[in-house]
Amino acid sequence: MSKNEANPPHGASAPAEQPEATPVSAVSAAKRKPVMFAIAGVTLLAGLAYGAYWGLHLRHYENTDNAYVQAPVVQITPQVGGTVVAILADDTDFVKAGQSLVKLDPSDAKLALERAQAQLAQTVREVRTMYATNGTLEANVRLREAEVARMQSELNRALDDVTRRKPLRSTGAVGGEEMKHYEAALVAARSALAGAESALAASREQVTSNKALTEGTSVENHPNVQRAAGAVREAYLALQRTELPAPVSGQVAKRTVQVGQRIQAGAPLMSIIPLEQVWVEANFKEVQLRKMRIGQRVTLHADIYGEAVEYTGHVAGLGAGTGAAFALLPAQNATGNWIKVVQRVPVRVELDAKQIAAHPLRVGLSMNAVVDVAEQKGQPLTSVSISRTTSTQAFDSTSTSADRLVHDIVVANLGSHATKLAAEPTQRPAAEPTQLAAKPTQLAKPTQLAAKPTQQPAAKPAQRVAAKPTQAPAAKPVKQPAPKPTQGLAAKPAQRLAVNALP
Repeated sequence: MSKNEANPPHGASAPAEQPEATPVSAVSAAKRKPVMFAIAGVTLLAGLAYGAYWGLHLRHYENTDNAYVQAPVVQITPQVGGTVVAILADDTDFVKAGQSLVKLDPSDAKLALERAQAQLAQTVREVRTMYATNGTLEANVRLREAEVARMQSELNRALDDVTRRKPLRSTGAVGGEEMKHYEAALVAARSALAGAESALAASREQVTSNKALTEGTSVENHPNVQRAAGAVREAYLALQRTELPAPVSGQVAKRTVQVGQRIQAGAPLMSIIPLEQVWVEANFKEVQLRKMRIGQRVTLHADIYGEAVEYTGHVAGLGAGTGAAFALLPAQNATGNWIKVVQRVPVRVELDAKQIAAHPLRVGLSMNAVVDVAEQKGQPLTSVSISRTTSTQAFDSTSTSADRLVHDIVVANLGSHATKLAAEPTQRPAAEPTQLAAKPTQLAKPTQLAAKPTQQPAAKPAQRVAAKPTQAPAAKPVKQPAPKPTQGLAAKPAQRLAVNALP
């Protein structure tokens, strides 16, 4: 305050006192206080509202926009090599299961099939010859048995001649030279019988050997025929595989084959995408999988259609590992500089087939997936396994046609005796080979061989052989002076006939 203001002039009245002014800061604080209370209240209400909304709604949902459409990619690969002569489908074309896609040059396959067919026909005829040989060899055995019976009869006759003439040699009725002739005839008869027995044993071994190739089966089921039939089926399948059918219905993609190209078996030519079998692979964070269960409802939106189209699906399964674990270059977490990164695990979401038909999807499209995890009755993702089976009938007719072709070739070469040949192994008793094997052991006993013609159908030749000695000795007495040997020779065959007639 100045000096004049402190000491006013004499006679002048003092100025009136001014009222004290209110500070501006105090006024502003008073005005802001209600606003701050209002903001705090709104914030508190918003927090309470969000908390209630999260507690009642948001905590029951897990969502991600890291989701993409997947579908089976069926590769078309040839089963045989060859040169491409025709391509019947291109990219973006829709094909049906069984429709031809690519054709290869069939010339080599046709020649191989013709050779296999000719070999099968020849094999059937060769096997028929085996069965026919059985009858021939059995008839040869019967012939050898008759020959053994005849040789045995000759041996008995020669033995009787020597036995009768030995006493007469001392009396001079039979000369020494004549006796030597009879003894030589006896030795020759024994040798002839041994040869006939060996021939019979060899014939029976031939029967056994040939039956080992034919017993227990028919011409159609013979191993040789089955082996040749397998070659025909293989050649037929190779011919049919020169034409590649579509295993499933779908859209063609990634065609790389060209006409005239020489391709090898297993080379990828094109792919077929069955768009009606698409699913969504949603990559959720690790912390989002805690409450997920199999069968939980999923709501999805595709970027191609926007929010206007909503898809509904359900959780079908969980991937075996994170995306980083199966990456081409997996993370090296054992290095010195390590930063933790939240991993994502693919969750398979199955879609409604009717919705897919109404709004088709393509492989790789982006999706936004929201999973309702409120329902916890399903199985955990890591403790359930759902098996899915995928099959095709595009190749079933090939094997059926090959079997029909083999059957036609076999029937055409069986001939008129096909039924008889097929039934022959079942009509023969299983004990017949044992009987054939046992007969050679009986040949060592001449008495049994002599009696055998009366027990078998070959008895008539034995009787004819036994009858001949009655005629031959009747002529000998004319040349010999002694009548006694003639009577003895004429009487002895009657005795042999009587022995043969015994049971």
